[in-house]
Amino acid sequence: MAAFVLRRLVQAALVMAAVGLIAFALFRFVGDPVVFMLGQDATPAERAAMSAQLGLDQPFHVQYGRFVARAVQGDFGLSLRQLRPVSTLFAERLPATLELSLAAALFAVAVGIPMGVYTALKPRSWLSQAFLVVSLIGVSLPTFLIGILLILVFAVQLGWLPSFGRGDVVMLGGWSTGLLTVSGLKALILPSITLGLFQMTLIMRLTRSEMLEVLRADHIRFARARGLPDRLVHFRHALRNTLVPVITVAGLQLGSIVAFAIITETVFQWPGMGLLFIQSVMFADVPVMGAYLCLIALLFVIINLVVDLLYYAVDPRLRLDGAAAH
Repeated sequence: MAAFVLRRLVQAALVMAAVGLIAFALFRFVGDPVVFMLGQDATPAERAAMSAQLGLDQPFHVQYGRFVARAVQGDFGLSLRQLRPVSTLFAERLPATLELSLAAALFAVAVGIPMGVYTALKPRSWLSQAFLVVSLIGVSLPTFLIGILLILVFAVQLGWLPSFGRGDVVMLGGWSTGLLTVSGLKALILPSITLGLFQMTLIMRLTRSEMLEVLRADHIRFARARGLPDRLVHFRHALRNTLVPVITVAGLQLGSIVAFAIITETVFQWPGMGLLFIQSVMFADVPVMGAYLCLIALLFVIINLVVDLLYYAVDPRLRLDGAAAH
C-alpha cells in the first residue's frame, strides 16, 4: 500500500507540473493584461514600465519557473484585475464553492443511489418509469437552462426561494458559511439542485445498470438458493458489489462539480471561485486563471487517489491480489 501511494504521489506531481505548464502557455494568448489595466490610451513607455513591474517582460521559462516556485509555497502572485493576492481571493471564494459543490454531491449521491436501486428492483412500477423520465430530462437539458427554469418556477412565480446570491453568512474562524442561517440554506437549494441534477442522473443510471447485472450473477443465485431473505441479498450482497463502479463515478463527479460550477455560479451569481474565474477570463487575469486550473487539477488528483484507496475497503478482491503480489 505504501509503494502504491508513493507511486501515485509521484504521478500527481508530474500531472500538476504538466497542467501548470499548459495553463501558463495557453493564457499567454487570451489577451494583454497591461492593456486592460492601463487602457488603450497608455503610451508605449507606460506599457513597458507596467510589463516590467509585473514581470511580463521576462522570457517564458523564467515566468513559468517563478510561477511554479511561488505556487509550491501557496503564492500565486497578485491578481492583475484587483491587485490583491490570488491566495486571498481564493480564501474568500473557496468556502462558497465548496459548500455548493458538497451540497450538490450530497444531493446527487443521496438521491441517485436509492433511485437506481429502486428502478433495478422494481423496473416495471410506475414510480420507476417516472424516475427514468426525470433522469432523461436531467441528462438532456443543459445546466444553465435547468437553473433558469428553477428560478422561474420557485423564485419568480412561487417566491419560495431566492434567485441569486448566497444569503446571510457567518464567520467560523476564517471560514464563511451560510449553512447556519435560514437565508443561507434557502439560497443553497436551487443552485445545488441545478449543479447536482446531471450527476444524480448519471449515478442513478449507473447504479441501476450495475445492480441489474449483479442480480444476475452466480453468487446472487447461490445466496437465494440458500434461502436468504431478499432484503439481505439485495442490500448486503448485491448493493455492495454495485458500489465499486459507483464510487469511481461519484468521486470523479465531485471533481467535475467543483470544476464546472462556473455555469451555476454565473446563473445564480454565487460568489464562488467559478464566478471569479469567469471575471478573470474577461480581464485576462493570468495569475487567477492559472491558479484556478492548478487547484482544479490538484482536486482531481486527490479525488483519484482517494477513490483508489476506497477500492481496497469496498472490494476484497483487490486486497487479495495485492497480498498475492507480495
